[in-house]
Parts: sequence; structure tokens; C-alpha cells
Amino acid sequence: MIWTLASEGRRRKLAKDAALSRASAVRRTAAWIIVVIYNLVGLADITSTVVAIETGAGEEANPIMYALMAHLGDGWILAKLALQGVISFMVLWFPHWIVLGFFTAAIAGNVLVVYNNFLIAGFL
Repeated sequence: MIWTLASEGRRRKLAKDAALSRASAVRRTAAWIIVVIYNLVGLADITSTVVAIETGAGEEANPIMYALMAHLGDGWILAKLALQGVISFMVLWFPHWIVLGFFTAAIAGNVLVVYNNFLIAGFL
């Protein structure tokens, strides 16, 4: 299955579908709005994580982020921002309604994480 996704024909179809999605001004605008919101929530996630950890009220639950924090120190913030940049680019490259819908749902989940972090830290 994975090899069919990587086939030249499949890649061409994906590029064509992405180009068609980008051709829509409505989809491009929606993608930009959603990406801006995503990055604002991402910055709030970084802030709330730092606050919860520095107050001693919480610790990182994501094992990947925990490992980055342990090995990179404050560099984990740059790693997270770089990942946000890659994801933002991917959404802007392929602003299909399905992609935008799933991405918006993921952002809503991250809003709950930010809320929980501030709650744990005693800010809410």
C-alpha cells in the first residue's frame, strides 16, 4: 500500500489536486486564517507549557516533547516552532476542505491542552 502512495502517478495526482485546491481564493483564505490561528494556539501552548513546568504544577506528558526538552533544553521551543512551520506550509500547499477540517479539529484539541496547562498552573 505504501508503495502505491509513493508512485509517480499518485504523486502527480496529489500535486494536481493540491494545485486545484490552491486555485480557490476561498480555500487559500481559509487556509491562511486557520494557519494563523494554529500558530497563535501553538505559541499559547509553548507559553502555557513553560508556565506549568516553571511553577512546578505540571510536567510534559508528550514523550517526544519530553525527550526534546531533556536533550535540547530551551531549544525544544525552536524545534516546536520549526515543526509548526512545516505543518503550516503543508496546509497552505494543500488547502483541501478535508485537510482544513481535520486541521481545525486538531487545533481545537490543542486549545484544550492550552486550557488544561493554564488550569494546572493555577492561572484559570
